[in-house]
Amino acid sequence: MDDKCDVCIVGAGLAGLNALFVASRYLGRDQKVVLIDRRPAPGGMWVDTYPYVRLHQPHPMFTAGDIEWTLNKEPSHLATRDEVLGHFAHCLDEIGNRISVDERYGWTLEADEETTDGVRITCRTPSGEVRVIEAAKLIKAYGFRVTPNDPLPLTSTRVNSVSPDSCDVRGGEIGRSDTPVWVVGGGKTAMDTAHALITRYPGREVNLVAGSGTMFSSREHFFPDGAHRWWGGTTVSRLAREISQRFDGTNEDDVAAWFRVNHGISLTPDCRNFLLGVLSESERRTIAAGLNHVIMDHVVDAVDRNGSTDLVLRSGATRSVQPGSWIVNCTGYITQGEHPDEPYMSASGSTVSINLRSATLHFSSYGGYFLTHLLFLGRLRDVPLYALDLQDLWSKSKPVLPYAMFMLAQHNLGLIADAVPARVFGECGLDFDRWYPWHRRMAGTARFMVTHRRERARQRRALDTIRDRFEVRCGPLTACAGVAG
Repeated sequence: MDDKCDVCIVGAGLAGLNALFVASRYLGRDQKVVLIDRRPAPGGMWVDTYPYVRLHQPHPMFTAGDIEWTLNKEPSHLATRDEVLGHFAHCLDEIGNRISVDERYGWTLEADEETTDGVRITCRTPSGEVRVIEAAKLIKAYGFRVTPNDPLPLTSTRVNSVSPDSCDVRGGEIGRSDTPVWVVGGGKTAMDTAHALITRYPGREVNLVAGSGTMFSSREHFFPDGAHRWWGGTTVSRLAREISQRFDGTNEDDVAAWFRVNHGISLTPDCRNFLLGVLSESERRTIAAGLNHVIMDHVVDAVDRNGSTDLVLRSGATRSVQPGSWIVNCTGYITQGEHPDEPYMSASGSTVSINLRSATLHFSSYGGYFLTHLLFLGRLRDVPLYALDLQDLWSKSKPVLPYAMFMLAQHNLGLIADAVPARVFGECGLDFDRWYPWHRRMAGTARFMVTHRRERARQRRALDTIRDRFEVRCGPLTACAGVAG
């Protein structure tokens, strides 16, 4: 049996819900959207991520469109997993008041084929049955495809290898144990895990193998609390403008040094990675004070030999660990696995794909929101957005990636601003500048509108430099399918 709908959206995470919100602005009450997701419930990565995760940023800007939270907490509150999932359910209820949404969880996309009338979508149900959906438009809201981390495969039989997604470090067997814990990784998951361990078990030995180290954005700089929101802090739009003015496609080390001095915060003085994560000074102090050892290296294995157990590190060094220690894999989520290469728009224009291999904006939530607007406005084909293969660039130059993402977003948001009605930006609740009072937001908007056209040529030059320097795909769509460059 075939289903028919006006729009099919694959993915019920933040990108998919923003696409659904936008679709509800163009469709009538008698039109239908089918929302499918391989997980058993809406929420994307939040369904199966570690239970003590918290948002990086204040929760009001983590939403679909401009749907407000019903959580009765201060705006600065960093929402928990259950609170985020509760808000996603609220967003679906609100959108369901406008259009008919057929939610199908546990469904997987098997194939899609464009037809003269739209797209023929083949899916598999939770029971294994093959079903076909015929839709006028298809939106693949894959985003960053974040999946749970597995424990590290270690040779030693004397240590406990776990991951935050398989072991809640706040209790259970790890809580009943008193042996040392080794947190492997230097990013936000590692910071969350170290913070949870240190605050739950004061005095317990907690160590960090931080890899190349990670620099974070200072929460106090970008999301100051109280009266400081009126006169202090730096809006994210201002940061984006400053980075795009400084970065030319070759000087990532200079830009990183500038960012570290003016806006950065890190647990270790020498840090090479920056993936737009946010950390507060109080979190940094708590973690730094509670760690016994910080090792700037990467774990390769843990081996038992000569009566002892050693961590084997990438540098060739080893570190003796106590038998029974816990090794918690907090290494990166975002770039796990090889993902299919797919342009953000199909040849016919009926399919939009929000993915790492053809990224048009810095966050997939923004892609879900703005690309869906362009799709329904009929402007997606004629707006020359740049698309960047983030997966390939990550593999070739991690230090360049964050600044390339800022440049990409500035360039494409400028093009989008010229192509859509003002209400599109007005209804974008994802905008971090909403943390600040009205007069500061308006000042940032005015600067952007005055400068974005004259900055465009320089932004393109920087993106083209990245393309040529690293031989990555970066450029506008060709007249057919695929990406130029």
